Amino acid sequence: MSDSTRIWSTIDFTKDGKQVDFLRLPISTDISAYGWIPVPTICLKNGDGPTAVLIAGTHGDEYEGQIGLMRLARGLHQSEVKGRVIILPSLNFPAVQAGRRVSPIDEGNLNRLYPGRAHGSATEMIAHYVTQVILPMADLVVDLHSGGRSLDYLPCALARGGKTTAENEKLLELLRVFGVPLAEFTDGTGGGGNTTLPAAAEDLGIPVITAELGGGATVRRTGSDLAEQGALRLLKHIGILASCDAPDPEPVRMMRCESTDLFVYADSGGLFEPWVDLGEEVSEGQLAGMLHSIEEPHRPPQEVLFRCSGLVVCKRHPALANRGDCLFGLLQDAAALPLGRIQC
Repeated sequence: MSDSTRIWSTIDFTKDGKQVDFLRLPISTDISAYGWIPVPTICLKNGDGPTAVLIAGTHGDEYEGQIGLMRLARGLHQSEVKGRVIILPSLNFPAVQAGRRVSPIDEGNLNRLYPGRAHGSATEMIAHYVTQVILPMADLVVDLHSGGRSLDYLPCALARGGKTTAENEKLLELLRVFGVPLAEFTDGTGGGGNTTLPAAAEDLGIPVITAELGGGATVRRTGSDLAEQGALRLLKHIGILASCDAPDPEPVRMMRCESTDLFVYADSGGLFEPWVDLGEEVSEGQLAGMLHSIEEPHRPPQEVLFRCSGLVVCKRHPALANRGDCLFGLLQDAAALPLGRIQC
């Protein structure tokens, strides 16, 4: 363990067996001067072999991955494993406990704070521990998400593009084994850029498969099943499991997201009435929906249009929207596997 991290645990990641405990996140409050917050952790190790790190709960209101990893943690036995599996089903535990995207302690968005700080805020300390202690052990990371309170997602996965065609071929095979219907490569220029978990792992040369598996702060069984079954297939693929009780993956449609024009945003506040649904193919200039002003109900609603053609992969869940809220996200078909690093 890094000497600088302030998080500690009774789990010995070098020890064979199945260990269940917590990462202890130090916290000092008015009523608990020397307290700690538990981050549930499961480690299964059996001899030498690759290490897979399975993560959910980076955002507390994203549930499919959390439930999928809970099931997997209960079902896996140390005798089935060759190598090591580290499972963190609720990584940002304060956010999970509060049912929020960000931590109620420091308003930290964990996937925007990597590589973190040893003596930073609570969320920065988690990011630092993952960067300094967990990632150096990993041969593969699976990072499970969904749309949380604000978005619904079609199940999809992404990976940061490699530097060579060979690296991209390996990543493509991992995406196919995980088995979501849609997958894409990214260089991380959207979202959190270089402050995300995949960015921290990329610096260490560790492949990360990130998945979006539902949303709306609810649980879709298809998403939690994909989380569990996709993780099992990957464990088998990299040699940790000799076999697994998971169906063969469905074919994967490779997609791309190369422009901010593929996202539709609210230009004003109001009640958003969508005119298309997830999974629909839309055209440039097509009506996406109507924004109805709650301050001026007599005013005609504002038409919201798609600026590009594509497949609707995410959609705003709450009807009430403010200026700047994302209403839809699209993906477009990828022509071919990229040669070298992706720019999107």
